[in-house]
Amino acid sequence: MRLRGIKIGGERGPVAPAGQAVAVDPADEPGHTRSFTVPEMALPADPDAEEHVAVYRAGQPHPQVGSERLPWRELLRGIVRHPTRTFAQMRAHQVWGPALLVSAGYGLVASLAFGDTSGQVLNSTFAVAVAILLSSAAGFVVAGLMFGSVTHALARRLGGDGAFAPTVGLAMLISWLTDVPRLLLALFLPSGNGVVQLLGWATWGLCGWLLASMLRQLHDLPWGKALTAASLQLVMLLVVIKLPTLG
Repeated sequence: MRLRGIKIGGERGPVAPAGQAVAVDPADEPGHTRSFTVPEMALPADPDAEEHVAVYRAGQPHPQVGSERLPWRELLRGIVRHPTRTFAQMRAHQVWGPALLVSAGYGLVASLAFGDTSGQVLNSTFAVAVAILLSSAAGFVVAGLMFGSVTHALARRLGGDGAFAPTVGLAMLISWLTDVPRLLLALFLPSGNGVVQLLGWATWGLCGWLLASMLRQLHDLPWGKALTAASLQLVMLLVVIKLPTLG
């Protein structure tokens, strides 16, 4: 049988037997366009994006560690025994009470352990001694707040997103708790003693490691940036606290 091609829009369309109509799709006529649905391509997973999903946001508990608030005794023990887990668990909680008490207590003992302040307290009247002790306690509280605030500001500047209260409170606790061994030893030995000085440098290094570990957990910073954020507080502790009392 002889077939006849039907020409549609200047192009050869479908072929049908003679005498039969051919159904034409209106989208094939001149001036019409046909739309096609292109399936989405499966893009490779971005490892950074996956890691970013678990990134901490201020005020949220750690996804892998319990978010229960630690009592002050467990908090202090945790900073010494298992600091990383303790920082991760407490990063959504403020610790003002323990931080202020530890800072004030450190100031009271430091006034008896270091420098000429000890002689002034022991050789003064009761009223003068109390005034010196209270001034020392208040001074260390203010110093801890200033040092911790600087550390928090640097961490945020470097890309961290931790909350203010946990960062400052934990920074205060780390600063004074790490120096307690040297403080207690200085009650019985001169500050210029070699053992006291060696212990002072060792606890200063421990303070730097704990500060960086705390900033990693609270601000989700890598080690390099965490150490950078903690560096200014370490320098201030060295200049204001360590070197003068190391003789």
